[in-house]
Amino acid sequence: MNWYYAEAGQQNGPVDDAQLDQLVQSGRIKPETLVWKEGMANWQPYGQVQGSQGGTATATVPGQAVCAECGRLFNLEDTIAYGNARVCAGCKPAFIQKLSEGARLNTGDMEYAGFWTRFAAVFLDGIILGVVNAAIGFMAGLMFASTARTPSAGFFVMQAVVMLINLIIGVSYETFLIGKYGATLGKMAVKVKVVTAEGGQVSYMLALGRYFAKMLSGLILGIGYFMAAFDEEKRALHDRICNTRVIVNR
Repeated sequence: MNWYYAEAGQQNGPVDDAQLDQLVQSGRIKPETLVWKEGMANWQPYGQVQGSQGGTATATVPGQAVCAECGRLFNLEDTIAYGNARVCAGCKPAFIQKLSEGARLNTGDMEYAGFWTRFAAVFLDGIILGVVNAAIGFMAGLMFASTARTPSAGFFVMQAVVMLINLIIGVSYETFLIGKYGATLGKMAVKVKVVTAEGGQVSYMLALGRYFAKMLSGLILGIGYFMAAFDEEKRALHDRICNTRVIVNR
């Protein structure tokens, strides 16, 4: 697993576990040094990460703690304790709301959406786009039937135009919703969203590229989609190509 660490305000890495240990032993990485690896939602001080993995260090910096919600470092007096977690004043209302609703609390790691949950999202999106595309095809067929007396090359032109419109609708649907909200209507329905490997918002350009990468996943007999069932981070082929993740959005 590759790690990245912050030094003098700059991101450094990647380094593997052995190299990370060497940097710690040399004193270059301290308990307060921010580190990150794939699967972590936020950069966190090494002291906390080491402690969460069963190491000997359990504190980040003396007198400071990391907010379990936003992942930022605060003085202890500026946080409230809940079990082994601490929450900053700004995140307290949202944290209390989650507790009251029984929602899963943020532990700093991403919860990847399972294969069948992702399948349900794709299925729902397919129904939505299928209804829209069928309506467009039906209207185009009526228009052609009312103007053409006999079959001609115009019929094939009409079919090509309808296919192009369907493609534009599909691209626009996926790109806009993923780029704007991180989720299509199908994904919203099953409460999952698409994020970058760091847990950040997907850009419109990345969402566009991911759409065409999804086409590749489907073209190879759907194998690209089935990869998500066997991947540690539930990544399909298009997630690997675009370095995205699909996570549970509670």
